[in-house]
Amino acid sequence: MESGNAIEFAHAARTLTNVAQHLGLVGPSYRCPPRIVGVDRSLRRHVSGVVISVKLRGRPWAAVLADMIEGVVAANGLGATQATRLRGELWAALGYEAATPITTKVA
Repeated sequence: MESGNAIEFAHAARTLTNVAQHLGLVGPSYRCPPRIVGVDRSLRRHVSGVVISVKLRGRPWAAVLADMIEGVVAANGLGATQATRLRGELWAALGYEAATPITTKVA
């Protein structure tokens, strides 16, 4: 899977921020790459909000999107149930179907 480009990154960032704000959550700002060398994602809090920095180059697009979504979850300090729901809504907003949990029957 190929990495996304700056235009796709900007579109995903706007979408995730808008959805978070619509849900009454902190809608972070995004930038790339992180200022910290060697990390794929970082989060910086400041007076006017949160900035999520994500490494774009050399990474699968799905990994970049996952880091952007996890940034929203981390910025809002959500519990497990709320985080799971939010992840599903954010993936859907980006045009992806939420995964169905795999269940196995024990004989």
